[in-house]
Amino acid sequence: MTSISIEAQPDAEQIASVRVSQAIRRAQLGDCEAFGFLYARYADDIHGYVRSIVRDQHEAEDVTQQVFAKLIHAIGKYEERRVPFFAWLLRVARNLAIDHLRGQRMIPVEEVRMSDEGSGDPAGGRPMADLQDALSTLPSDQREVLVLRHFAGLSPMEIAARTGRSEGSIHGLHHRGRRALRVELTSRGAAPATMSPKRP
Repeated sequence: MTSISIEAQPDAEQIASVRVSQAIRRAQLGDCEAFGFLYARYADDIHGYVRSIVRDQHEAEDVTQQVFAKLIHAIGKYEERRVPFFAWLLRVARNLAIDHLRGQRMIPVEEVRMSDEGSGDPAGGRPMADLQDALSTLPSDQREVLVLRHFAGLSPMEIAARTGRSEGSIHGLHHRGRRALRVELTSRGAAPATMSPKRP
């Protein structure tokens, strides 16, 4: 009997990953169509992530445009072997969203944010060791909610669906986790330097 060799075919995720890698390399060379491809692929996700931070639809649209405007100049600094592109883009988006809130003096007391140098911006340099260490001190359920909310950009409803908890429980874990994390960061001298007065 003659054996038949069937070559494994790449799945859709692998194909998409290759296309993104190719677009990144072309964009780094100034290819406008490649930038358009990256915008079409990631704009909605970045907008949702930014909106979870600024909590305003129109402001999120403005910040999202700033992210991709910055991408034109910053993408040359991106190195694929060091960090996934989407994670890198989320860091850029987070920095711009927080800068936007700072400009409006709207950051809540409990909002946890490292300095610009510690947030992982490609233009920055300080590692996030303090934040990672502080997160490791939290109960696992609080840590999970904070990471899903502020790093993955999920809404409380999405986190509730993913973790099997109620939305009210997620809000409670989020509030307690932010407060505990801020205390831990303060003890390490890594808490935000500029915050608005605590709300009554």
